[in-house]
Amino acid sequence: MGRPKIHDDALRGRLIGQAAALVFEGGVDALNLRRLAADAGTSTSAVYSLFGNKAGLLESLYLEAARRFGARLSEVAATDDPVDDVVRLGIAYRDYALREPHLYAIMFDRRGPEFDDRARAEATATIAPLVDAVRRGQDEGVLRKVGPELVALSCWGVAHGLVSLELAGSMPPGLDVASGYEVALRAMVDGWRQSIVHSPH
Repeated sequence: MGRPKIHDDALRGRLIGQAAALVFEGGVDALNLRRLAADAGTSTSAVYSLFGNKAGLLESLYLEAARRFGARLSEVAATDDPVDDVVRLGIAYRDYALREPHLYAIMFDRRGPEFDDRARAEATATIAPLVDAVRRGQDEGVLRKVGPELVALSCWGVAHGLVSLELAGSMPPGLDVASGYEVALRAMVDGWRQSIVHSPH
């Protein structure tokens, strides 16, 4: 019989959620392990047992954010319409950000520490479904034959920009992301259709 877990996955998940909220509100400096443990109803020894130290906790936050983000995008099943798949991936991007704003912010917060190559690779891999959809569109002759990563990055940029404005509450009066988000995504991907003949510089 294996040894029972002293600190279970539920506690780990609770600590990650509360730590993400602290970092979201006040940056990395706001993440105090003693306060985090007290808020979670546990001990600092539990935090150290699960994560090692503050740096380990921050890296776990980053990895968990990337894992959940990637899982949400992987829920978007490929269809016989790769252009629509690109749009649906963009919609899933926004859905994740609105459901998990604290963890979403962790992925793009440049105030935090630099993480190791493994963590960065896991985060970078989240764009793979989008690149795959673009590549399928190119193989079918629907999208222009340029680097699929370039097309994916442009679509990703539209999604990220609009979502960031929405989460920050920075939209001008009378405008909202919800009503125009899908339209903007479709406009971007339509700009990469094969019928467009000019080349990027």
